[in-house]
Amino acid sequence: MKQILVTGFTLGLLFLASHVQAESNVLRMATTTSTENSGLLKHLLPPFEAKCGCRVDVISVGSGKAMKLGENGDVDVVLVHSRADEDKFMAANHGVNRRDVMYNDFVIVGPKADPAAIRGMTDVLQGMKKIHESKSKFISRGDESGTHKMELGLWKAASIEANGPWYASTGQGMGEVLTMAAQMEGYTLTDRATYSAYRSKTGLEILVSGDPKLFNPYGVMAVNPQKYSAVNAAGATQFIEWVTSSEGQNRIADFKINGEQLFFPNAKQTAANK
Repeated sequence: MKQILVTGFTLGLLFLASHVQAESNVLRMATTTSTENSGLLKHLLPPFEAKCGCRVDVISVGSGKAMKLGENGDVDVVLVHSRADEDKFMAANHGVNRRDVMYNDFVIVGPKADPAAIRGMTDVLQGMKKIHESKSKFISRGDESGTHKMELGLWKAASIEANGPWYASTGQGMGEVLTMAAQMEGYTLTDRATYSAYRSKTGLEILVSGDPKLFNPYGVMAVNPQKYSAVNAAGATQFIEWVTSSEGQNRIADFKINGEQLFFPNAKQTAANK
């Protein structure tokens, strides 16, 4: 009986050790719907996984929810686009080693009929004022994502109360919102990359673009291992180093839809950014 107990205990330790080893080969990433819906991650991650001999498990949500997952220690690394919230995340000691990764831009898209007559505008605040004044339908993500927070900031800057029958807050991701905007013949704010992936499905058109206010930077952060000892800190560091390296940055630049580059690498390999 003693031998059986010892053998069982030894097998249990071996199982636990193998389980821990397996988990060390998994990197849990929380990121935005734009990186997933656009197809960027399918292009970006395979060469990293081959290099690290690991698997990246992706949770695709809005930036706010992604950072909440990091704050709770439920993921190892966070890739998002909400700079003010990223700075708060770092200041609260939830994350370490934040780096700039890339940028793209936001655009306002809408139906071909363009009832608010905003086609070709480059002043986003004036475009949003015309949408409000015409009481044209506007579809909002309403999900505390980086896109949603950008949208709310623009309404505030335009001195507009975003509510009423013309304004639909959905609590949905970007792909779903683009689909709804097409069905309702309404407008929405979207990142250019996700729009490009959904353009043929929705028939929506870019109507307002080119305003510097629509600049959309992305950052990557490791979850602080001093707060959560179980996180895969080594894997998170390896990913951050890779995605900001020449190899990772070139991979981002190479991602295109219909020949159009949609994300622009901008990692800064400086101590001030680490």
